[in-house]
Amino acid sequence: MILDVNVLRYLGKDDWRVLTSVEMGQKNHEIVPIQLIDSISGLKHGGAFKCIRTLLRQKLVHHDNQKYEGYRLTNMGYDFLAIRALTARGHIAGVGRKIGVGKESDIYEVTNDDGEVLALKLHRLGRTSFRAVKNTRDYLGRRSNYSWLYLSRLAALKEFTFMQALYDNGFPTPQPIDNNRHAVLMTLVDAHPLVQVKKLRHPDRVYLTCMELLSRLASKGLVHCDFNEFNLLVSDEEEVTIIDFPQMVSVSHANGRELFERDVECIVRFFSKKVGYIPENDPALPYVRPSFEEAVAAIDNALDVDLAASGFKKE
Repeated sequence: MILDVNVLRYLGKDDWRVLTSVEMGQKNHEIVPIQLIDSISGLKHGGAFKCIRTLLRQKLVHHDNQKYEGYRLTNMGYDFLAIRALTARGHIAGVGRKIGVGKESDIYEVTNDDGEVLALKLHRLGRTSFRAVKNTRDYLGRRSNYSWLYLSRLAALKEFTFMQALYDNGFPTPQPIDNNRHAVLMTLVDAHPLVQVKKLRHPDRVYLTCMELLSRLASKGLVHCDFNEFNLLVSDEEEVTIIDFPQMVSVSHANGRELFERDVECIVRFFSKKVGYIPENDPALPYVRPSFEEAVAAIDNALDVDLAASGFKKE
């Protein structure tokens, strides 16, 4: 579905009020009854139903009558609520083209009032991905009830928090700017995903940089858990930037070492098979694979504890 932000200018105050009411109703209902929407919005004389028709026409809500008559937000409806909030804060002035599609997110170019181009990541955790997410991420804690909106919001909040901590500690990440609902606003890095890079001038240097980043993360108490060619950006100067952080765990996690070594092997395999650079055959490398034990032994300023990363242990 195309994110047509021109729709924003045609929505009135009451339309936004009803759209927000649907969102609030979805905290406890998968499908929100019109009576509840009407009650939350507080509009008189059938005003909520009139607005619902406008929201349906703009594809911001979906009508469902399988179990009972009700409505739920569409992805676009949730997107618009987040974009409106970020616009009200003065961080977004315009939305441009989609520049990335992931398993659990869409990424758009946006601009601010100064004309600076930024990146807006919209998390989209759906039913197909939730089975894996439930087993590997602590989004829900002990909650047994959830909505997909709630899950996506938690993923975005976690990513923003981790990105901020890493950025503040000198890691090469985009600079986080703001977060609202399932949206994360960040600087746009002038680089390409490693998977799209056809040839590296200095593959040994880029490879070593990747391994050093894994060690640095572990020395801060963190394992990325998805450290691969899709989540590493490489600039024309072959500088590396890390992205995608919702799945990060503590080195104290029961599977911490296994996940660290899996990240390492992902990079070894990519460089060996796709880049044509075999680390084991390069005698000039100081090491081929970083040591998990050495990295953990060097921990200082444990971010896993500060961030309550999955599996962290309090002293």
